[in-house]
Amino acid sequence: MTLQPHTRFVLPDSLNATEPPEARGLSRDQVKLLVAEGSTVTHTRFDRIGEHLRPGDLLLVNTSGTLPAAVDGKWIRGAVVVHFSTALDDGNWVVELRSDGAPMLGGTAGDQVELPRGLLTLMAPYQPESNRLWRAKPPVTDMVGYLHRHGRPITYSYVSRRWPLASYQTVFARDPGSAEMPSAARPFSFELVSHLAAQGVLIAPITLHCGVSSLESHEPPLPERYDVPEHTARLVNWVKGNGGRIVAVGTTAVRAIESAVAADGSVVAARGWTDLVLGPDHPAAVVDGLVTGMHAPEASHLLLLEAVAGGGTVQQAYDAALHERYLWHEFGDSCLVLR
Repeated sequence: MTLQPHTRFVLPDSLNATEPPEARGLSRDQVKLLVAEGSTVTHTRFDRIGEHLRPGDLLLVNTSGTLPAAVDGKWIRGAVVVHFSTALDDGNWVVELRSDGAPMLGGTAGDQVELPRGLLTLMAPYQPESNRLWRAKPPVTDMVGYLHRHGRPITYSYVSRRWPLASYQTVFARDPGSAEMPSAARPFSFELVSHLAAQGVLIAPITLHCGVSSLESHEPPLPERYDVPEHTARLVNWVKGNGGRIVAVGTTAVRAIESAVAADGSVVAARGWTDLVLGPDHPAAVVDGLVTGMHAPEASHLLLLEAVAGGGTVQQAYDAALHERYLWHEFGDSCLVLR
C-alpha cells in the first residue's frame, strides 16, 4: 500500500538540524515554534507555547523512552549496523541491517550477524513485499539490558556526530521501548511543564513505542505497541465533554489515542498493537491539535497531520517554515497545528 500526502515541498539540506539545540547555544525549549490555526500562522518560541493553549486543554504525552537501538556487527557481506526496531510478543525482534547509511537488502533467512557476545539470526522478512526489515532471533533474552550495554542511539546521515542517549530522551520518558525518540516532546523542559500546569493546562500519559523511521516514501507506518491507561481515557472524555481541546504531543500520541476510540466516539482504555493509519479516509476523531516536529517530504506523518488539521493548513505551515528557515528532524524546530 502506498500513501501520498497532499502537502508538497522540497527540503534543502541546509535545513536539516545536525545537532541538538543545546549544541547551538539554546535550551531545549528555545527552539522555534510555528503555530498554525486555520489560515493563521504565527512564529514564536517553544517556551511560549502556553500563549496558544487554554486552561482546560489537555496535552497527551508519550512516556516511551528511547533505547540505544543501534549495534555494530559483522555479516557475511561485511560490517553492518543493526537497528533493533520493535520487540515482538514471541521474544523475537524486527531489525534493519544498514551499511554506509543505507539499508542492506540482500539478506537471506538463516543468515547470522555476529554481535557483541552473541549472534543475531535472520528468520523471515517482516513484510512480504520487502526484505528491508527482518524478523530476527536476538542474541539474548534481555534485549533492553543488552542494548544499554552494547548499543547507541540510532542516527542518520544528517546528524554530524554521535550524541549521548540523554540527548534522545524527553522529559516524559518512563518506559524504555522506542527505537527512535518520540521527538515531538523533546522541546519540553521541566520548567515549561510546571508553567503549563500552573496555567491550568492538563497533561496525561499514553505510551507508544516507535519503530525505525527510515521508511520508504509513501510507505505506511508499521504496527506499533501502545497503551492508553484508564485514567487517561477518562480524562480525555471529561475534557471533550467540558469544551477543552485535546492536543497530542507527537504523531505517536495521535496514533495511540485514536486507536482507543469506541464506536460511540468515546475513548476507552486500550493496549496492544495498532496498525491505524490516519488520512483522508480516516480523519482524527478525538484530537483537536498536535505538537510536532518538521517531517520529511512525502512522509506518512504528513497524512496524519492533514487528518487533524486539513491539507491546506499543513501546506501553509510548511511553506511558512521553509520561508523562515525552520530546522527539520529530531533536533530541529517545532510546530503546533490546531483545527
